Amino acid sequence: MATVDDVDPIIYPAFCFKASPTHFAWVKMAIADVHRLEKPSDFDGQKIFFYKNHPIRFVTVAGLIVARTEVFRRTILTLDDSSGATIEVTVQHSTDPKHTESDSKPAAATIGSGVFQPKPSQITEGIDGSHEEEPDPNSYTIGDSDKSKTKLIRNEPVHITATDQSILDITSLVPGTVIKVKGTLGSFRSTMQLHLERFSILRDTNAEMQFVFERLQFLVEVLSVPWVLSDEDIEVLRKEGEEGDIRAAEERERVRKKNLRRLEREEKDERSIARKYKNEEREREKEAAVCREEGVKVMREIKERKKVRLD
Repeated sequence: MATVDDVDPIIYPAFCFKASPTHFAWVKMAIADVHRLEKPSDFDGQKIFFYKNHPIRFVTVAGLIVARTEVFRRTILTLDDSSGATIEVTVQHSTDPKHTESDSKPAAATIGSGVFQPKPSQITEGIDGSHEEEPDPNSYTIGDSDKSKTKLIRNEPVHITATDQSILDITSLVPGTVIKVKGTLGSFRSTMQLHLERFSILRDTNAEMQFVFERLQFLVEVLSVPWVLSDEDIEVLRKEGEEGDIRAAEERERVRKKNLRRLEREEKDERSIARKYKNEEREREKEAAVCREEGVKVMREIKERKKVRLD
């Protein structure tokens, strides 16, 4: 006999998402659950994934950094939260020339409590965090132990967030550090990734366990329960969506007319300036002709005076 759990939950249209408890939230998840997220074909090309029928765009995870890898235009942090899976957290490199580069001189590593504590221009990378892409050619590595090695960066890049391009200082994010990460969802070669937006370092086990408790609570109370809307709710949301579309269309039309009026004013001003310039040019030509005539007249008088004196 089929149960409620055997029935696939309904994926509601996008205009219903604003009523979802997850769509605008930083959803606390285990990394293994992040890899269980799905994307129906109707949402291809959109940065939105689903847990059951819950739409999710923003995720919060916490775990241990087990590797840090530098590749072209981004840094990849490999995170492990002991849920049975790891995930890559990507951090973009800025290409904006306004962002100043860090000091290019590599710093020596210091060791404390068995964890590297590098200076700003140093990155630590675990051997098990190797990545299929080629490492940054502007870096080199030195061996330190059987379990880890230190990578020194000659020209450390400026890191930025994926959405608003804010500068991030991730020099403290090295293997052995436990962090809480907030990021947007993405995928690379059919494997889920996070794009770093914010992070905080979890200083002790209590902070880590508090996050695990909140994560499990959200999983039990929200994610594990299918999101259900009544027909009345859907109709209300549909009307609100249509009204929003109408307002958006009206706003686009208002902007179009405003731009059209601006272009008309610019063309009118351009024509006025051209007419004014043409009139001024005509006046200048008249003045030049008068000056030439006066010049010829003056030269004629001078010649006549010279001729009289000679006579």
